[in-house]
Amino acid sequence: MVEHVLVAPDKFKGSLTAAEVAAAVAGALAVPAVELPVADGGDGTVDAAVACGFTRVTRTVTGPTGEPVEASYARRGDTAVVELAEASGLRRLPGGPEPLTATSHGTGELVADAVRQGATRVVLGLGGSACTDGGAGLVRALGARFLDAAGADLPPGGAALRDLERIDISGLLDLSAVEFVVASDVDNPLLGPHGAAAVYGPQKGAGPDQVRVLEAALSRLAAIATRTHGLVGAVEHDDRPRPMGVAGAPGAGAAGGVGFAALAFLHADLQPGIEYLLDLLGFNDLVRGARLVITGEGSLDEQSLRGKAPVGVAQAAAKAGVPVVAVCGRRTLSDADLQAAGITAAYALTDLEPDPGRCMAQAAALLRDLTARLAADHLA
Repeated sequence: MVEHVLVAPDKFKGSLTAAEVAAAVAGALAVPAVELPVADGGDGTVDAAVACGFTRVTRTVTGPTGEPVEASYARRGDTAVVELAEASGLRRLPGGPEPLTATSHGTGELVADAVRQGATRVVLGLGGSACTDGGAGLVRALGARFLDAAGADLPPGGAALRDLERIDISGLLDLSAVEFVVASDVDNPLLGPHGAAAVYGPQKGAGPDQVRVLEAALSRLAAIATRTHGLVGAVEHDDRPRPMGVAGAPGAGAAGGVGFAALAFLHADLQPGIEYLLDLLGFNDLVRGARLVITGEGSLDEQSLRGKAPVGVAQAAAKAGVPVVAVCGRRTLSDADLQAAGITAAYALTDLEPDPGRCMAQAAALLRDLTARLAADHLA
């Protein structure tokens, strides 16, 4: 049997999807290649699943500011892959950040559709979110109600949760036969200096005063969820949340607190994003017999070392005893950093074209040239 090269890159954000990167690299190789676009749970997770044989399901759902958007999830058999960024991502904001009012409702609508279509396992990819609503929008789309002291439904968004008095789950969709998996490498709790509002709120446009509003709102959500939904340990008797229970669980702060909602209301299992998705996409079967794995992403930098796709691919390939090289748009990691992560060498588009604008505009052509250089070094 002829040994093959497994091409398993993430997207080059702003220029090429993971599938386009894989196609450009594989097309420039003179040896048999297998394409496996990958993702770590953020932007591009549905695209990667579709490229690996899942079916794309497109629905009109609620965007983060309430406007309708066309969003997709991926389905194969009884498994659905729902990417939060598809319906509730930063790229869905038509007029700029809305940190106090952005909602995760559309993601819940995708989950509800997948369950109604027969999915018994739902994989939630949490990354690139526009909202800090504690997942209230998601749970509301599944039939729950978030009520104020007068019994009225709260408006969407995180800030409104300051007025939360009761959570009514009597109308919640029957999810008893559904397994939920959260694919995320974020380990932040819901609250506190390392929580959803403090760490990620500014990335979504929240100023210091808005961060304080969102922190208070998420604290209220944790308190009321404990009192009315039986989440023992999320708060103590004085209604002040503590770093314990569901609110303090690693990953509860993912996607503006959607991680909290997934753990609390969906009883989800939190899994390392890239590790779980590689298994779901069949990496372990495809790496067998490979002579080389080529991975990559737009920027190989310090963030790459924190559970991003290329390092996850390298770790999985190492278990199979297959060497790994990477392609990228730009690279700031040293050779020592790369080798410590299990990557033998990395090739950047900026090695060929130093101008970032031209690099992004000509990414596919440059990537084919870069792959020829890589092949000469590692496949000769």
